[in-house]
Amino acid sequence: MFDIDGIYNAQNDRIWAVSREGADKKGGVWQKRKFPQKVMVWLGACSKGLTPLIILDKGTVYHQRYINQVLPVALKYGSKVFGNEWTFQQDGAKPHTHVATQEWCQKNFSSFIDKDHWPPNSPDINPLDYSIWDEFAQQINWTKVQSKKTLINELKRAVKRIRESAVLEICQSWTNRLYRLSNNNGNYLKKIVDRFL
Repeated sequence: MFDIDGIYNAQNDRIWAVSREGADKKGGVWQKRKFPQKVMVWLGACSKGLTPLIILDKGTVYHQRYINQVLPVALKYGSKVFGNEWTFQQDGAKPHTHVATQEWCQKNFSSFIDKDHWPPNSPDINPLDYSIWDEFAQQINWTKVQSKKTLINELKRAVKRIRESAVLEICQSWTNRLYRLSNNNGNYLKKIVDRFL
């Protein structure tokens, strides 16, 4: 989800300072509109690059809309790039875990990790969550974003500027993260890092 106020993540964006005034000098005050215009997007990533960007700017994305608008794009891209030698993975969002979505994926993808075999909240192993979205947001010229229309135009331009090397690095680290997670019985990777510190 992108909105016209730019990117701010209350969980990840931190400013360290001794006082409130010190934090404010370092950009600690972030003003947002009460109801900013928003655009939801979908993007897939793999070692060969990125899928086409799908902009879902009208209405809520329920499972049927996800099945109709997103999954065929993922299937077409994956099949074109890899033939039948690839696995589709998605996170635990409600449209992804819905019974109808799971059935569609099982029926259409040659290999698919279903909701019962993928952690519902897995930021440690979801490359879109831990890297691609940040890379995407950094490519947006936020000074050009004044409305929903200009946000959409800038999203279309920015996705083309995502560095291929960044996508490849992120996908390579995904394989490593998945292996480490599997060796840690599915627990968060922090525990693995703590063992080495």
